[in-house]
Amino acid sequence: MKPTLLILAAGVGSRYGGLKQVDGMGPGGEAILDYSVFDARAAGFGKVVFVIRKDIEKDFREIVGRRIEAQIETEYAFQELTTGLDWLAEKPARQKPWGTAHAVLAAKNHLTTPFVAINADDFYGATALQKIADFAKNECSPSVYGMVAYLLGNTLSENGSVARGVCSVSPDGFLTEVTERTQIERLPTGIFYFDEKGKKHRLAEKTPVSMNFWAMHQTVLPEIEEMFRQFVLENMDNLKAEFYIPKVINNLIEAKKIKLRVLTSDNQWYGVTYAADKEIVQSALLKFAEAGVYSKKLWG
Repeated sequence: MKPTLLILAAGVGSRYGGLKQVDGMGPGGEAILDYSVFDARAAGFGKVVFVIRKDIEKDFREIVGRRIEAQIETEYAFQELTTGLDWLAEKPARQKPWGTAHAVLAAKNHLTTPFVAINADDFYGATALQKIADFAKNECSPSVYGMVAYLLGNTLSENGSVARGVCSVSPDGFLTEVTERTQIERLPTGIFYFDEKGKKHRLAEKTPVSMNFWAMHQTVLPEIEEMFRQFVLENMDNLKAEFYIPKVINNLIEAKKIKLRVLTSDNQWYGVTYAADKEIVQSALLKFAEAGVYSKKLWG
């Protein structure tokens, strides 16, 4: 069976200042996610599922969905504040969804094959998408998942701090732990992350990090559902708590339910955490087009 590409596009873009999921970045006005779909289709994915919010559905379908739907089977799932909370009588008074693992849960009815989850606003590149597609088709199983890790130094923004999942990898290439670090930046003396007390800690340039680029088997969905229920009960009063995919992965590894193979990419990452990142991404995509990697009008 062909794997599914799950694109997480429900973010509010608070640091960016708008809907970066649909913002034109390519020379033909394409969003970053257009390139992910283009590369995924060539790599052998069977369909794409977008996780969005109901309040952006109209704009998303008109700006992006219409052209994607002409290229590959396309479905939509909706991540709302109350998604997955039918069992809870009194809902927490949150103002934004619960995070990336919650977004996967929102798409559970659309995921019937091994799937690859990515961010809408990250440019991953054709090589990495082919690598993860081959893994999803040939190796992914209920007990073996995968990810593509990037080198930390290739994933930073010039315009502020970033959040990354810092990966620990065994000698035989399997993930042992991924730790979410939410304030990483390059300083004149090196790369550091700042902990909750404001203390800085050095990270190596070639530290493998997660860019939310996961291959999972569809049997993970009941596991996510159960973990989310527990997470909600533990965080009823913590309105900023987020249920991340790395939390799910760590729990499954610790319980010895899965192994997760780490595939690596030494490519430069491009993404738009801040509005000022847009010019950098636009310049990179234009250079790709001028080099013939992509057409200037991606879909012809």
